[in-house]
Amino acid sequence: MAYQPRAPNQTNTSDENNTNGRLYNPYQDLHLPTKTVYNLPTSPEFLFQEEAIAQRRSWGENLTYYTGIGYLAGATGGAAKGFATGVKSIEPTDTLKLKINRILNGSGHAGRQIGNRCGVIGLMYAGLESGMVAIRDTDDVVNSVVAGLGTGALYKAAAGPRSAAVAGAIGGVVVGIAVTGKQALKRYVPI
Repeated sequence: MAYQPRAPNQTNTSDENNTNGRLYNPYQDLHLPTKTVYNLPTSPEFLFQEEAIAQRRSWGENLTYYTGIGYLAGATGGAAKGFATGVKSIEPTDTLKLKINRILNGSGHAGRQIGNRCGVIGLMYAGLESGMVAIRDTDDVVNSVVAGLGTGALYKAAAGPRSAAVAGAIGGVVVGIAVTGKQALKRYVPI
């Protein structure tokens, strides 16, 4: 017996309450135990076989990851720097409201500025690294180091060739240290 809506002016009578009817349950004939309904796979699922073979993130995932990590790290560091600047700029005659305002303004300003810079650096690095992987058709340390060199040089290219060369060298060294540290961590720290 399916549910039958009543008109608003009808009242419940004792005859309707005593009938042996029940509401319709659309799931009553499925006979599925709840354990099989919620038994989700633990391995990742791929749409194409090529995705399952590749053991690295796609260029879009790389782009999102490095940009997000760069912005988050830069915003956190910038907020800490801005907090210190805000605390230093407090004058003895400031009220509590003005002190809080100085700290929040300093944290927000420096956090946004440095976060945006680091996010752009992460964006350039992800693009260059994915481009290197596509060109060389291999995924190794050379791609990461060259992407670091290119990112530093590209980021400071407007400041002149000398600044670009120094920034490129710094970028390559930083990425080289990071990759070496990651490989050492994988080898010597059991996780």
